[in-house]
Amino acid sequence: MSVPSTVSNANPSTSSPLAHLWRPAWVVTSVFMLSNSTTPLYVHWQEQLGFSSGVLTVIFALYIAGLLGTLLVAGQLSDHYGRKPVLIPGLVAALIACGLFANANSIGMLAVGRLLAGVAVGVIVSAGMAAVVDAGGAEHKRRAALLASIAMVLGAGLGPLVAGGIAQLLAQPVLPIFAAESLVLVSAVIAALRLPVRSTQEAGRLSLRLPHVPAANRKQVLYGIATFGPGITATSFVLALGPSLLSRLLEVRSPLLAGGMACAMFFTAVGVQLAVRKWSVARIFAGSASATVLAMVCLAMAIHASLVPALIASALLAGAGQGLGQLGGLTLIGLHVPDSHRAQSNAVLNIGGYIPAGLLPVATGYLIDAVGLASGAMLFAFVLGLTAIAGGAWAVQRAGKIGD
Repeated sequence: MSVPSTVSNANPSTSSPLAHLWRPAWVVTSVFMLSNSTTPLYVHWQEQLGFSSGVLTVIFALYIAGLLGTLLVAGQLSDHYGRKPVLIPGLVAALIACGLFANANSIGMLAVGRLLAGVAVGVIVSAGMAAVVDAGGAEHKRRAALLASIAMVLGAGLGPLVAGGIAQLLAQPVLPIFAAESLVLVSAVIAALRLPVRSTQEAGRLSLRLPHVPAANRKQVLYGIATFGPGITATSFVLALGPSLLSRLLEVRSPLLAGGMACAMFFTAVGVQLAVRKWSVARIFAGSASATVLAMVCLAMAIHASLVPALIASALLAGAGQGLGQLGGLTLIGLHVPDSHRAQSNAVLNIGGYIPAGLLPVATGYLIDAVGLASGAMLFAFVLGLTAIAGGAWAVQRAGKIGD
């Protein structure tokens, strides 16, 4: 097994810590902007290409499939060879996805674009977020973990807001949206090329396997999954089916509102992370579970009473649930997992969260095709609410017994 060391192009004692942190953080933000830029366009594409709610959620979930497949190897490659050699191909995949979305005239092009976007994000949540923590150094692990988490949700929020604004103003918004995103990604490539070179002292050739978390640290990753999983499943529902709820159930057709709701959801995640950064991990997990449960209560109210404000409140609470669960999980990894396994541990945390975030919305999409939008969404709210209660109670109890 290799023992990684960091070789920097700049002397940390003479350069600003911010200069080391902003480059990997911007790479994370730029790719996550792409990940959700499609959200305000789903209703547009659905009407143009004529696919069902079930197919819509499959297109959305292909992103998660690409992400999960990449997470199986990206963390190991990053821990072995360094962050930069893994980040550059991920950014190339993101640029190709941009081109496919800009010219999409078939379900297949959308599907491949979402798959490649997932590949790019899979690289970022393992190698990119680990690069941010690396840049913080041993003395700033908590601060760097917070910045990595904020960079992710900031990009995830800016993407749909910009896309929704352009779609509200232009009759043909698709090409301008992804042309702008391409420019953002090119700037991220430049930032990635300027990252320090990270070398490894190899004890042998790399043998790829499932992402590995040291036995002593597996409990920390599982605690994060127990709250991050329900939180990100709630936000995935908003991203995949939120615009359909607005247009079909609540009779509000506005790409800007759909994109703005998604943006506010992720900005809420940023805000709560800043607000609770000094909390204990157990308290952060309790906040995550509570927010996710309340999000499902508001979703049920929105459906039952046809209330747009309740749907917006559900989105905001879902963002808080995801943001807190992710912060708690990343903080435990940053504090307890050795540097040589941090990227792989990030990968496992995200795999555990994204599996239900892909499966439950797809099942809900096909259930909606069978029983209707209101009934399908209500059942989703009930199941996820119960899951958040159970996972949160377990994570809070266990995390309270370890130091943070």
